[in-house]
Amino acid sequence: MDWINAVSFMAVAALLVISPGPNSLLIARTVPLSGKVAGFANVAGFITAFSFHGTLSILGISAILMASAQAFFVLKILGAAYLCWIGLKALYEAYRYNSTRPIARPNGQPRDLRSAYIEGLLTNVLNPKTSMFYLAAFPQFISTGENAMLSAFFLVLLHSTINVMWFGTMVMLLTRLSNFTRQGKFQRWLSIVTGVSFIGFGLKLATFRP
Repeated sequence: MDWINAVSFMAVAALLVISPGPNSLLIARTVPLSGKVAGFANVAGFITAFSFHGTLSILGISAILMASAQAFFVLKILGAAYLCWIGLKALYEAYRYNSTRPIARPNGQPRDLRSAYIEGLLTNVLNPKTSMFYLAAFPQFISTGENAMLSAFFLVLLHSTINVMWFGTMVMLLTRLSNFTRQGKFQRWLSIVTGVSFIGFGLKLATFRP
Protein backbone atom coordinates (compact mmCIF):
# COMPACT_ATOMS: atom_id res chain seq x y z
CA MET A 1 0.00 0.00 0.00
CA ASP A 2 1.38 3.41 -0.93
CA TRP A 3 1.34 6.33 1.48
CA ILE A 4 -1.22 8.28 -0.59
CA ASN A 5 -3.84 5.58 -0.11
CA ALA A 6 -2.96 5.30 3.56
CA VAL A 7 -3.32 9.06 4.14
CA SER A 8 -6.55 9.14 2.14
CA PHE A 9 -8.00 6.32 4.22
CA MET A 10 -6.96 8.05 7.45
CA ALA A 11 -8.77 11.21 6.34
CA VAL A 12 -11.98 9.30 5.58
CA ALA A 13 -11.74 7.27 8.79
CA ALA A 14 -11.05 10.38 10.89
CA LEU A 15 -14.17 12.09 9.55
CA LEU A 16 -16.19 9.00 10.45
CA VAL A 17 -14.69 8.76 13.94
CA ILE A 18 -15.14 12.41 14.96
CA SER A 19 -18.71 12.64 13.69
CA PRO A 20 -21.26 12.47 16.54
CA GLY A 21 -22.51 8.95 17.13
CA PRO A 22 -23.14 6.23 19.73
CA ASN A 23 -19.44 5.87 20.60
CA SER A 24 -19.04 9.54 21.51
CA LEU A 25 -22.21 9.48 23.60
CA LEU A 26 -21.14 6.31 25.35
CA ILE A 27 -17.81 7.88 26.36
CA ALA A 28 -19.58 11.07 27.49
CA ARG A 29 -21.88 9.00 29.68
CA THR A 30 -19.32 6.52 31.04
CA VAL A 31 -16.55 8.84 32.24
CA PRO A 32 -18.71 11.05 34.54
CA LEU A 33 -20.42 7.97 35.98
CA SER A 34 -17.58 5.47 36.34
CA GLY A 35 -14.33 7.36 35.81
CA LYS A 36 -11.37 7.50 33.42
CA VAL A 37 -10.45 3.81 33.50
CA ALA A 38 -13.99 2.80 32.59
CA GLY A 39 -13.85 5.24 29.67
CA PHE A 40 -10.73 3.54 28.36
CA ALA A 41 -12.51 0.20 28.83
CA ASN A 42 -15.16 1.54 26.44
CA VAL A 43 -12.40 2.35 23.95
CA ALA A 44 -10.94 -1.15 24.33
CA GLY A 45 -14.37 -2.52 23.47
CA PHE A 46 -14.49 -0.32 20.36
CA ILE A 47 -11.11 -1.60 19.16
CA THR A 48 -12.04 -5.23 19.74
CA ALA A 49 -15.22 -4.74 17.69
CA PHE A 50 -13.34 -3.05 14.85
CA SER A 51 -10.83 -5.89 14.75
CA PHE A 52 -13.72 -8.36 14.65
CA HIS A 53 -15.53 -6.58 11.81
CA GLY A 54 -12.30 -6.00 9.93
CA THR A 55 -11.34 -9.67 10.12
CA LEU A 56 -14.80 -10.75 8.95
CA SER A 57 -14.60 -8.33 6.03
CA ILE A 58 -11.15 -9.55 5.03
CA LEU A 59 -12.31 -13.16 5.14
CA GLY A 60 -15.37 -12.28 3.08
CA ILE A 61 -17.89 -13.31 5.75
CA SER A 62 -19.27 -9.78 6.07
CA ALA A 63 -19.97 -9.70 2.33
CA ILE A 64 -22.06 -12.85 2.72
CA LEU A 65 -23.97 -11.34 5.64
CA MET A 66 -24.57 -8.09 3.75
CA ALA A 67 -25.84 -10.06 0.75
CA SER A 68 -28.31 -12.01 2.90
CA ALA A 69 -31.37 -9.86 3.60
CA GLN A 70 -32.44 -12.06 6.51
CA ALA A 71 -29.00 -12.10 8.19
CA PHE A 72 -28.63 -8.35 7.74
CA PHE A 73 -32.10 -7.76 9.20
CA VAL A 74 -31.39 -9.89 12.28
CA LEU A 75 -28.06 -8.16 12.95
CA LYS A 76 -29.62 -4.74 12.39
CA ILE A 77 -32.51 -5.41 14.79
CA LEU A 78 -30.18 -6.79 17.47
CA GLY A 79 -28.01 -3.69 17.20
CA ALA A 80 -31.02 -1.36 17.28
CA ALA A 81 -32.49 -3.16 20.28
CA TYR A 82 -29.19 -2.90 22.17
CA LEU A 83 -28.85 0.84 21.48
CA CYS A 84 -32.43 1.42 22.61
CA TRP A 85 -31.78 -0.64 25.75
CA ILE A 86 -28.79 1.56 26.66
CA GLY A 87 -30.96 4.62 26.06
CA LEU A 88 -33.78 3.33 28.27
CA LYS A 89 -31.27 2.47 30.98
CA ALA A 90 -29.89 6.02 30.88
CA LEU A 91 -33.40 7.48 31.10
CA TYR A 92 -34.15 5.23 34.06
CA GLU A 93 -31.03 6.50 35.84
CA ALA A 94 -32.16 10.09 35.21
CA TYR A 95 -35.60 9.27 36.61
CA ARG A 96 -34.26 7.38 39.63
CA TYR A 97 -31.91 10.08 40.88
CA ASN A 98 -32.80 13.69 41.59
CA SER A 99 -30.70 16.65 40.49
CA THR A 100 -28.92 17.04 43.83
CA ARG A 101 -27.71 13.46 44.24
CA PRO A 102 -24.66 12.38 42.22
CA ILE A 103 -25.07 9.08 40.42
CA ALA A 104 -21.39 8.38 39.82
CA ARG A 105 -20.07 5.05 41.00
CA PRO A 106 -16.73 4.62 42.76
CA ASN A 107 -13.86 4.36 40.31
CA GLY A 108 -12.08 1.11 39.74
CA GLN A 109 -14.85 -1.39 40.41
CA PRO A 110 -14.19 -4.50 38.29
CA ARG A 111 -17.89 -4.84 37.45
CA ASP A 112 -17.96 -1.31 36.06
CA LEU A 113 -14.86 -1.91 33.93
CA ARG A 114 -16.25 -5.16 32.58
CA SER A 115 -19.61 -3.54 31.86
CA ALA A 116 -17.91 -0.58 30.17
CA TYR A 117 -15.86 -2.90 27.95
CA ILE A 118 -18.90 -4.98 26.98
CA GLU A 119 -20.95 -1.85 26.23
CA GLY A 120 -18.21 -0.53 23.94
CA LEU A 121 -17.87 -3.93 22.31
CA LEU A 122 -21.57 -4.62 21.67
CA THR A 123 -22.32 -1.06 20.53
CA ASN A 124 -20.03 -1.71 17.56
CA VAL A 125 -20.17 -5.49 17.05
CA LEU A 126 -23.96 -5.33 16.58
CA ASN A 127 -23.72 -2.39 14.17
CA PRO A 128 -23.69 -3.67 10.55
CA LYS A 129 -22.57 -0.21 9.38
CA THR A 130 -19.07 -0.99 10.64
CA SER A 131 -18.81 -4.00 8.33
CA MET A 132 -20.21 -1.92 5.49
CA PHE A 133 -17.52 0.70 6.09
CA TYR A 134 -14.73 -1.87 5.77
CA LEU A 135 -16.31 -3.55 2.76
CA ALA A 136 -16.55 -0.17 1.03
CA ALA A 137 -13.09 1.01 2.09
CA PHE A 138 -10.95 -2.01 1.25
CA PRO A 139 -11.54 -2.00 -2.55
CA GLN A 140 -10.93 1.76 -2.74
CA PHE A 141 -7.70 1.96 -0.77
CA ILE A 142 -5.93 -1.33 -1.46
CA SER A 143 -5.13 -3.14 -4.68
CA THR A 144 -5.38 -6.85 -5.27
CA GLY A 145 -2.18 -8.81 -5.03
CA GLU A 146 -0.02 -10.80 -2.69
CA ASN A 147 -0.07 -8.13 0.02
CA ALA A 148 -3.80 -7.30 -0.19
CA MET A 149 -4.69 -9.06 3.06
CA LEU A 150 -1.76 -7.47 4.90
CA SER A 151 -2.79 -4.04 3.58
CA ALA A 152 -6.37 -4.63 4.73
CA PHE A 153 -5.25 -5.45 8.27
CA PHE A 154 -3.08 -2.33 8.17
CA LEU A 155 -6.19 -0.25 7.39
CA VAL A 156 -7.97 -1.80 10.37
CA LEU A 157 -4.95 -0.88 12.52
CA LEU A 158 -5.03 2.71 11.25
CA HIS A 159 -8.76 2.97 11.96
CA SER A 160 -8.26 1.60 15.47
CA THR A 161 -5.37 4.00 16.13
CA ILE A 162 -7.48 7.00 15.11
CA ASN A 163 -10.23 5.83 17.45
CA VAL A 164 -7.80 5.46 20.35
CA MET A 165 -6.41 8.95 19.78
CA TRP A 166 -9.79 10.65 19.43
CA PHE A 167 -11.71 8.89 22.18
CA GLY A 168 -8.67 8.80 24.46
CA THR A 169 -8.56 12.59 24.17
CA MET A 170 -12.27 12.72 25.01
CA VAL A 171 -11.72 10.57 28.09
CA MET A 172 -8.89 12.77 29.35
CA LEU A 173 -10.85 15.97 28.70
CA LEU A 174 -13.91 14.69 30.54
CA THR A 175 -11.67 13.56 33.40
CA ARG A 176 -10.24 17.07 33.72
CA LEU A 177 -13.80 18.40 33.92
CA SER A 178 -14.73 15.84 36.57
CA ASN A 179 -15.54 18.49 39.20
CA PHE A 180 -18.29 19.76 36.91
CA THR A 181 -19.39 16.48 35.32
CA ARG A 182 -19.87 14.78 38.69
CA GLN A 183 -22.51 17.25 39.77
CA GLY A 184 -25.86 15.52 40.18
CA LYS A 185 -27.75 18.03 38.04
CA PHE A 186 -25.29 17.68 35.14
CA GLN A 187 -25.34 13.89 35.34
CA ARG A 188 -29.12 13.81 35.33
CA TRP A 189 -29.38 15.95 32.21
CA LEU A 190 -26.54 14.02 30.58
CA SER A 191 -28.44 10.78 31.20
CA ILE A 192 -31.57 12.31 29.63
CA VAL A 193 -29.69 13.54 26.55
CA THR A 194 -27.76 10.32 26.04
CA GLY A 195 -30.87 8.23 26.68
CA VAL A 196 -32.93 10.04 24.07
CA SER A 197 -30.00 10.06 21.62
CA PHE A 198 -29.32 6.34 21.97
CA ILE A 199 -32.97 5.54 21.40
CA GLY A 200 -32.84 7.79 18.34
CA PHE A 201 -29.74 6.00 17.03
CA GLY A 202 -31.44 2.66 17.68
CA LEU A 203 -34.58 3.63 15.77
CA LYS A 204 -32.46 5.03 12.95
CA LEU A 205 -30.52 1.78 12.71
CA ALA A 206 -33.75 -0.25 12.78
CA THR A 207 -35.02 1.62 9.72
CA PHE A 208 -31.64 1.66 7.94
CA ARG A 209 -31.52 0.15 4.46
CA PRO A 210 -28.14 -0.36 2.77
